[in-house]
Amino acid sequence: MLAPLQTGAARFSSYLLSRARKVLGSHLFSPCGVPEFCSISTRKLAAHGFGASMAAMVSFPPQRYHYFLVLDFEATCDKPQIHPQEIIEFPILKLNGRTMEIESTFHMYVQPVVHPQLTPFCTERVDEWMAKEGLLDPNVKSIFVTCGDWDLKVMLPGQCQYLGLPVADYFKQWINLKKAYSFAMGCWPKNGLLDMNKGLSLQHIGRPHSGIDDCKNIANIMKTLAYRGFIFKQTSKPF
Repeated sequence: MLAPLQTGAARFSSYLLSRARKVLGSHLFSPCGVPEFCSISTRKLAAHGFGASMAAMVSFPPQRYHYFLVLDFEATCDKPQIHPQEIIEFPILKLNGRTMEIESTFHMYVQPVVHPQLTPFCTERVDEWMAKEGLLDPNVKSIFVTCGDWDLKVMLPGQCQYLGLPVADYFKQWINLKKAYSFAMGCWPKNGLLDMNKGLSLQHIGRPHSGIDDCKNIANIMKTLAYRGFIFKQTSKPF
């Protein structure tokens, strides 16, 4: 009984796809969604969780990346500012570029040591998580997303330099959500997440200055902009 059901579902998906092509234009519904995806087989995409429903495919425009890695550090701070600042919360949300849904979470609190510090153990754990999630596969396009440039342009490179640690290549390109929002909405969010949530009529999630809650807000804003047709692009310049 299962085989006929699967065949019927496949025919129904093909019917919906053909209808969507007629309504929205064939360029939005090429077999792989975007040109960069076309070198990857359907089986390969399925292995990475890209069996997205037709409803999700119709709702969101094709993005340039398979995954968005939403990141928001929290660091030691004081008045006057202490030096060096050290990362104390390291959260990442893995956002599916097809459905804009959260698929996985990496979340660590880091005990400072100078006043205390990010250790090689923490960066190694990130690399292990990236590998486990299939994000180091050269066929999978992913990019970090931050609320501003500070996290990956200043904080992580500065702390890694202070501790004599290398910065992984995947941390060297990212999307600044503030810039993406300003491109989409035509105004700069001076107050960051608060202004973006207000501009999109979204409820703020969690509490301010919680890294994992900030990541959830970033993901929610991205999903809303994608639903409105915005396509995210890298905003950082090469190191």
